[in-house]
Amino acid sequence: MQTNKSSIIIIAGGFGTRMKSEIPKVMHRICGKEMLFLIINEALKLSDDIIIVLYNKADEIKNALNKHYPNNNFTFHLQDYESFPGTAGAIMQGELKNKANPKIPLQTKYDKTIILSGDMPLVRADKLSEFVESPCDIALGILELDNASGYGRVVLKDDKVEQIIEEKDATKEIKKINLANAGIYYFKKEVLEKYIPLIDSKNNQNEFYLTDIIHLAFKDKLNVRAVVAKESEFMGVNSKIDLAKAEEFMLDFLRKKAMKNGVIFRIPNSIYIECDVEFEGECEIESNSVLKGKSKIINSKILAHSIIEDSTIINSSIGPFGRIRPKSVVKDTHIGNFVEVKASNLNGIKAGHLSYIGDSEIDSGTNIGAGVITCNYDGKTKHKTKIGKNVFVGSGSELVAPLEIESNVLIAAGSTITKNAKEGDLVISRSKQENKSGFFYTFFTKNK
Repeated sequence: MQTNKSSIIIIAGGFGTRMKSEIPKVMHRICGKEMLFLIINEALKLSDDIIIVLYNKADEIKNALNKHYPNNNFTFHLQDYESFPGTAGAIMQGELKNKANPKIPLQTKYDKTIILSGDMPLVRADKLSEFVESPCDIALGILELDNASGYGRVVLKDDKVEQIIEEKDATKEIKKINLANAGIYYFKKEVLEKYIPLIDSKNNQNEFYLTDIIHLAFKDKLNVRAVVAKESEFMGVNSKIDLAKAEEFMLDFLRKKAMKNGVIFRIPNSIYIECDVEFEGECEIESNSVLKGKSKIINSKILAHSIIEDSTIINSSIGPFGRIRPKSVVKDTHIGNFVEVKASNLNGIKAGHLSYIGDSEIDSGTNIGAGVITCNYDGKTKHKTKIGKNVFVGSGSELVAPLEIESNVLIAAGSTITKNAKEGDLVISRSKQENKSGFFYTFFTKNK
């Protein structure tokens, strides 16, 4: 794969009105990752010259990018949308930067430029590299679809790309064409410099279309090459329906990648997995599980209907119906059904069922009985619970943090523990039980 040989321009300034959302379209997430971030990650594999074109909610997007990529050297360009709307307008310098000659292309580092949209979260670096692999003046991404509704149509003549007609400008005959413009282009620098100044906005939308270059280049007999791809590679996202469809494609990719690396998925299509999840060793994930954030699963089994969020699971079993919330490390441990763990470090323990373990450190050999909860929040502050080795915590106990239980301690079932316990202690904290003989019969007789 070639690197640092082409510049990449990502157009990310659209309004995304069909998304019906206050969130900028390119910042909607696919499998836990913003669409724009997914594209940038792939672009970074190919180039060190990345230009990001912004307009709608530009400051919000720029701030998010600077936070996520603190050491980036991206070039940001604010589109002069009022004067030069549209995809070609996005790569014009515009009067904001060049009043003398606004219709010239953005300055790039390299003589080859790839242009793509910020709403194409499925694009991969290896596919993008195809645009620059063989010599041509222009390369165009094309999708062959059963239904190309919503896309610009690619018109071929003698197997060469003649022009692209946007759907808003298409006739009924043109709309029957199933070859769609994917919105990815490759241009030599001299091509952009020649044709960008020639583009006008004489169309139904009064916008400057980048696709007009194709028709101009065809008339001049330039070499326009097509890069054909599947929808799962070049799909654009314009609505929440598209977003869900794109996420299904991404999930299929992530599941297959994991399975190729040795992970067992039980009913794969029922499992949700995000982009940053990692697996090592022998792992098995059962149906309807959810793996989110930067979770790492190492030699572990996640049973059905369990949720892992931003946590590390090592040589352990979770679930069924287990929930591991962020900032947890679970090692050599069994977490059973309906047990919730949050921001805790568990090393070699058992918590079989119906417990809450929050802000805790628990060492090996310790057993957490059914219904045990760590009371970690006092209404203002979260407090830590620290439990040593070989501690037996009886069912239904409440551990009120801040609290430290040393090793080899037995806590009687039903106790509320508010004081630290020393090694070897038996800890009991219950009200004294009282049995009143015959009270049942007396009570119900009086009621009659």
